[in-house]
Amino acid sequence: MFADHAKVFIKSGKGGDGHVSFRKELFVPAGGPDGGDGGKGGDIIFEVDPGLNTLTDFRHVRKYVAKDGEEGGKRRCHGANAESLVVKVPEGTVIKDFETGKVIADMSGEHKREVILRGGKGGLGNMNYATPTMQAPKYAQPGQPGHELWVQLELKVIADVGLVGFPNVGKSTLLSRVSNARPKIANYHFTTLDPHLGVVDLDGGAGFVMADIPGLIEGASEGVGLGHDFLRHIERCRVLIHVVDAAGTEGRDPVADIRAINKELENYNPELMKRPMVIAANKIDAVYAEDEDPVAILKQEFEPEGIRVFPISAVSGKGLKDLLYAVYELLKTVNLEPVIFEKEFEIEYVGDRNLPYTVEKNEDGEFVVEGPRIEKMLGYTNLESEKGFQFFQKFLKESGILEELEEAGIEEGDTVRMYGLVFDYYK
Repeated sequence: MFADHAKVFIKSGKGGDGHVSFRKELFVPAGGPDGGDGGKGGDIIFEVDPGLNTLTDFRHVRKYVAKDGEEGGKRRCHGANAESLVVKVPEGTVIKDFETGKVIADMSGEHKREVILRGGKGGLGNMNYATPTMQAPKYAQPGQPGHELWVQLELKVIADVGLVGFPNVGKSTLLSRVSNARPKIANYHFTTLDPHLGVVDLDGGAGFVMADIPGLIEGASEGVGLGHDFLRHIERCRVLIHVVDAAGTEGRDPVADIRAINKELENYNPELMKRPMVIAANKIDAVYAEDEDPVAILKQEFEPEGIRVFPISAVSGKGLKDLLYAVYELLKTVNLEPVIFEKEFEIEYVGDRNLPYTVEKNEDGEFVVEGPRIEKMLGYTNLESEKGFQFFQKFLKESGILEELEEAGIEEGDTVRMYGLVFDYYK
């Protein structure tokens, strides 16, 4: 069975403890401290494996624990660093914190390899603590602990175009007709339980990736049936094709079906309704009604809303060329960058909390915030997005920076400068 989500436990390695020892040499009755530092604990790294396309492996192995760093040794010997544990995932896997549901990393686009949990730093040996007044320190620093986390893995397929619609309307047949995909096809409800991808090749080297999203039902956005399992795969698609049974072979109303699917998409993620859409009125070769034309009804209903309707037959191939080229032109009007889910969850390490920063008012009346902790935060936050800016605001509040700015006398409208970032302060 196609596996597109999994819950797994990950834990990075503990840093090795620093060592306490003293030199013992012939004719040197009181040798100095020579205890070495401990080695670093192993990181937990997630890496994209092009050969994987499901999360099935995580059904069998649910715990991933990196090794601890080696303890420091005598004669200033540094403990060995532990090897990182590399976890292979298919491209398109979103890693979330299980408790909050917030995104830690999206293994898509340029994000092929991500350190999810850092191993603990090794402790310092007693050789580091010798001073003129304490020449024989009998203590060393313990290694920093590793970090552990339950994460939710969600595979969201990467496709330019998504086929959506109720079960048994012909999505799988359409995909098999226009691409190299070979999904299993049969005349039963819920035949397709897996998303299928196919590459559509057009003349002149043009083309795009199309995904057959398994059939949706009313209530899918609330988790009815396998709703959430199906809907997550639509989120990366940049253009949507609504496939409907124009002939109403099962007594369904095509207009009502499209409205119902749109409602489920909007309930799940309102952003989906902003994607360009077209309607593929399928099974026109089975239309026998003499008094009304179902395609004309669909055009009258949806084309005033800017949604074009294309009569097709996925079985015979009629109308498919017009549909595919129209979709290709639509793709040119949207952002060509893949849909990447932005980082929302930052793992707080002991060392990070201790990174210093300063809050000062300069000669121009600007409040300047600087330090390695600020640089680190700005390095992984996309402030141009709404979620990224919310993450930035939360960081300022929880780190105590806002409180320090207020103690420094900042007022509404004053300018705050953080390296290349300049903004006005408002509560």
